[in-house]
Amino acid sequence: MNIHLENVDPFSNSGPNSFGRKLIKYMGNMGHTFNNKQEGDVSLAFIQAAKDKHSIPLIQRLDGIYFNTIQNYRVQNYLIKETYKKASGVVFQSNFNRDLTFEFFGPHDNYAIIHNGADVEEIETTQRFLKYPDRFSEIWCCASSWRPHKRLDDNIKYFLEHAPDDACFIIAGDVNHRFNHPRIFYVGNVQQNTLYQVYKASTHFVHLAWLDHCPNVVVDARACGCKIICSSSGGTKEIAGPDAIVIEEEEWDFQPVNLYQPPELDFSKRIKNTWDINYNMTRTAEQYESFFTSTRRKLDS
Repeated sequence: MNIHLENVDPFSNSGPNSFGRKLIKYMGNMGHTFNNKQEGDVSLAFIQAAKDKHSIPLIQRLDGIYFNTIQNYRVQNYLIKETYKKASGVVFQSNFNRDLTFEFFGPHDNYAIIHNGADVEEIETTQRFLKYPDRFSEIWCCASSWRPHKRLDDNIKYFLEHAPDDACFIIAGDVNHRFNHPRIFYVGNVQQNTLYQVYKASTHFVHLAWLDHCPNVVVDARACGCKIICSSSGGTKEIAGPDAIVIEEEEWDFQPVNLYQPPELDFSKRIKNTWDINYNMTRTAEQYESFFTSTRRKLDS
């Protein structure tokens, strides 16, 4: 089938757009095309549609909605909700994402939960990152677009309290206020391939973000062999793997909240992760294909 993409920039390194590149690659391997200049079989809109009317089935891919009380989340959600209401189908990235959206927008009668996948083919051909001195017994890492709810300070604190004394910590992404420490290194914004190199050299990936949905960095780090350390809040635990270290938090009631003032973490509250999701992008692409096909059949029946 030929798939029209809306609100996707394949040249951007943001989470949704990097996933868009993976979807183009893996569904392309299955024989599907992504050509907006030719007649399409289905239109896939990331977050919100780029046009008002559609002559082909519209599928919305949601990676989260707004609920931060320090922002005008109702206005921010308006166009997303409009797309949600007219979409023939909705793809949620996690069970958490579905539950949150149902609470704010109401249930949708045609949806699929499809977790993000990792480009295993690319990862397998990527070399380990070996720049750092041999004096470090382990490398730990983290990566994000750093905002308060991503909890960089907690990531650093966890590393300093739980990593071996001769381990180092690599932090990717722009950081405004750096915590200086001889075992902590900042690499800034880097290309995807460089992130893979860092992940493959690391033993642990720390992502203690509050109420995150289905972070691509966690899927990628896990596929590179990292042990994931995350919070129980949100959807991160769903893709963190059965061996993940999960720090338990209080359940959120899905009411609007100041996202940029996350609660304090108690690192001693560790729980076993019951989720074990296949992270291979091949499976993810197959799930998208299946949902596109089933949605078209429903509309034709």
